[in-house]
Amino acid sequence: MRRLARLILPLLLAASPATAQPSAVTVPNSEVRVMHARDDGREYRILVARPAGAPPPAGFPVLYVLDGNAAFATVAEAVRVQSRRAAATGVAPAVVVGIGYPTDGPYDETRRIRDFTTPADPARLPPRPDGSPWPANGGADAFLRFLVEEVKPAIARDVPVDRTRDALFGHSLGGLFVLHTLFTRPDAFRAYAAISPSLWWNDRAILEEERRFAASSPPSGRRLLIAVGGLERQRNMVDDAEALAARLSAPGTLQVVQRTFEGENHGSIVPTALSHALRATLGPVP
Repeated sequence: MRRLARLILPLLLAASPATAQPSAVTVPNSEVRVMHARDDGREYRILVARPAGAPPPAGFPVLYVLDGNAAFATVAEAVRVQSRRAAATGVAPAVVVGIGYPTDGPYDETRRIRDFTTPADPARLPPRPDGSPWPANGGADAFLRFLVEEVKPAIARDVPVDRTRDALFGHSLGGLFVLHTLFTRPDAFRAYAAISPSLWWNDRAILEEERRFAASSPPSGRRLLIAVGGLERQRNMVDDAEALAARLSAPGTLQVVQRTFEGENHGSIVPTALSHALRATLGPVP
């Protein structure tokens, strides 16, 4: 019996999870690229997930996701799972491109404030939640040039994409940037998803962009989802989002979907709104 125990014990230890070397969890069919903006050389981490199957004749739709460090894996997995039954879910197989930063954290607050905002006087901005001073802001147009003129062509060179079916997804200040893109360069993307957009930024300066957009002749066939959590009553975020969607729906130029998710807050709204955003941006073209 003692001899048998001496033979069995090493085998049990070798198979023990405590001694096994864990392997990393990866997003299937994904890669990480490093790009530097031509304007100022700033480094970005570009995360790309491709569908496993063959592309359709026109190429894959593409969903560009802001705050890529935080949102890319969630969005990529949602697309991968739901697109397996596209007819039932309304979500087509698509390339997901996360625009992130060279950090292991979910956010680079300093960089995202610069990239997602139009110029504002820090003295006119509300206090930050942690009481720290506002970092530099106002880089939205430079970031938009990088996204449209550098990132999109780089993806199109390497992946068969449908240039008529691309979309932009952003949350909070990222949602503000989505609307800034729609209002100033509506031809940049076919569909837009603005989740809890920070319309309060710079005394609601985005509303002037909205007025100019409404007075212009924007391209037809654009889709927009505006979503907000019912608990986001600070800074009138719910009322402002619902009112904006109502105004944009009136002329009929945009296909607007608005959702207010009761019980959701600013931190929980993204996964809750995600499936609605995927259907709005990656669903069948009418």
